[in-house]
Amino acid sequence: MNVDPNAKYLESHEWSRKEGDLIVCGISDHAQESLSDVVFVELPEVGATFSKGDVFGVVESVKAASDLYMSMDGEIVEINEILEDEPELINSDPFGAAWLIKFKPSDPSQWDDLLTPDEYQEVAEAEE
Repeated sequence: MNVDPNAKYLESHEWSRKEGDLIVCGISDHAQESLSDVVFVELPEVGATFSKGDVFGVVESVKAASDLYMSMDGEIVEINEILEDEPELINSDPFGAAWLIKFKPSDPSQWDDLLTPDEYQEVAEAEE
């Protein structure tokens, strides 16, 4: 299981990484491995606003469908449209080309509430 040392995490397996004043979000390597072959991704509209913990989308695999949760309050400024045609990128590059959304956080202090890479690794290993 790979963990991005520059990201922070939710126990529900979403990662978040700072990119300037935006937050980029995706699902972890552990999550894509558990889901198996990803076949569909449903992402929100640009301009939509969500609160921390809200469901912002869904990722479906041949095994299951999983809700995607916001790591912080914010407004969606970009979605990864490539995933509409190539959802399988999530399996091959979960921390790179397969990011899901970019959002502008409305409460940047929530960053401090997210799990560190080491804390997330403990959560993920406990599930195995």
